[in-house]
Amino acid sequence: MSALIVGVTVFVLAAFVGIEVISKVPPTLHTPLMSGANAISGITIIGAVTAAGLGASTAAEVLGFFAVTTATVNVVGGFLVTDRMLEMFKSKTDRKKQRNG
Repeated sequence: MSALIVGVTVFVLAAFVGIEVISKVPPTLHTPLMSGANAISGITIIGAVTAAGLGASTAAEVLGFFAVTTATVNVVGGFLVTDRMLEMFKSKTDRKKQRNG
């Protein structure tokens, strides 16, 4: 039971710290930082797959699956946003060349 309390405490503290850190980031830096955070989400996926695969309990498998799913959505969304951001920096002639072939 104490391991559960420690885990919940760490989760709640991490959520508060994450909210504080993200709320202090100016909008101009948010997208580049988010694209850099994709590597961290990739590490999260590896940890979640490990947690789900250990099969210590059904709860660990369910939470591991949930972690894999949400981290994967985060990585894919981050790459899509980064792609859109990089598209804005291309010149108009580059975009026309890309569309025409």
